[in-house]
Amino acid sequence: MKVRIRGIYATALTRLFDDADHAVVQASQPIRERFEGEFAVEESEIAIETTDDRQGIGIHGESGAVDTAVSQLADLETDTFSWTGELPREAVFTGRVTETLGSGAVVDCGTGTGFLPFSNTEQRVDDGDRLRVQVRDPVPPWSDDRPVLDTNFEVGGGLVRLVRDGSVETSTGPGTATDVTELLPNDPPDGWRARWTDASEQAAFATLSDALAAANDRATAIDAALSAAAETEAESGVLWDDPATTWLWFGRASRFRLDEIRRTVCPTMAGHHRIKAGSTGASAAVDFVEAVCEPDGALQSEFPFATVVRQFGPAENDGVRIVHGKPDGSRITLGEGSVTDRDESSITVRREMTAGGTYDALGIERHAGDTAITKLTESKWWYPTVYRDVDGKRRGTYVNICTPVEIFPDAARYIDLHVDVVKHADGRIERVDDAELDAAVAEGHVSEALAEKAREVADMLEKAL
Repeated sequence: MKVRIRGIYATALTRLFDDADHAVVQASQPIRERFEGEFAVEESEIAIETTDDRQGIGIHGESGAVDTAVSQLADLETDTFSWTGELPREAVFTGRVTETLGSGAVVDCGTGTGFLPFSNTEQRVDDGDRLRVQVRDPVPPWSDDRPVLDTNFEVGGGLVRLVRDGSVETSTGPGTATDVTELLPNDPPDGWRARWTDASEQAAFATLSDALAAANDRATAIDAALSAAAETEAESGVLWDDPATTWLWFGRASRFRLDEIRRTVCPTMAGHHRIKAGSTGASAAVDFVEAVCEPDGALQSEFPFATVVRQFGPAENDGVRIVHGKPDGSRITLGEGSVTDRDESSITVRREMTAGGTYDALGIERHAGDTAITKLTESKWWYPTVYRDVDGKRRGTYVNICTPVEIFPDAARYIDLHVDVVKHADGRIERVDDAELDAAVAEGHVSEALAEKAREVADMLEKAL
């Protein structure tokens, strides 16, 4: 399998795929410098890219190769989660516009909803319109954004992109070598034109011909799918979805496991990926520290949480969101509070509650003036929230069980593991949502090993409280 890897996890993933005898292609300059041997400049079957929020990766490409890559990584650690993308990159759909906004339209594609910027279409778009769209930029299930759609179709990879413009001439795009396509034995299909990337300048002609042939096959498949479908499809749905996208979310244990793998290649400080996932500034600081230190083992100390928080936050009085991930890939934000205290391993966050509704599992109404005091400790499999009324009287304690907590500059993140333990105001202890955890295991969202860990934590908390 040929794989192209980019982002903050690239070194560790390159080691993993190289050790498994897969071919890493189009490697970046830092990767070429860190590994012995050469990396081929060939078209990839899949592309692995770090998500915009650095919490995980997207794997995009041929469905069989994507499945192979996922099987390689899914068992990295107990807090590695994977989900199949509803709207994979390059897939083509018949969509229905459900809403128009200031800059674009919300489009129902049948299996999911995407966003079509008005700049990505030449036609006027109104509510109720049906149109054919391609997924340009998919997003992970935990994202608040929608996948970006386009009415102009493209296919290809890191060496060549084919653009469907309806013309019968074949040509390269602006700024590329006009004679590249003309020198190859194959041409793009009618109605498609080739755009060669910068990486193609390092590839042999035979490689370019193979890359163009692969892109041609996908372009031809799209043409066939469009021809076979009626122009006025009654229902939203997929027209062509040969490509696949799978998302992997890395929890704290996964990031530290990737540290271990990266350390076999080059100097890697403890918490390398954990810190890099926090912010751009933190990522640059990690690169600097590792660049100026000798590979003598000095970097392999414990994760310097206190130093990282002092340098990059959150500081006292900073706002912090509690990002509550779900095993099915969705997420909710429990709210934003202010940091009231910070020590060498944890932060305390205070949230002011509004009236209305009830507190989960506690079974009591939420009143205006109530406060929620949450203590979040880096790496713990649980965290408590104490609810108090306007006079400071304790109304109950909710202990959430989750994958190891990570405290980033603007948010605390984890994946909720359903089962929780609560302590009522009268001192009564109650364990809740075991059935939801069992259901998540049955649905394949939580591994049995991870579920057993959650149950062990719940047992411990029941006795401790």
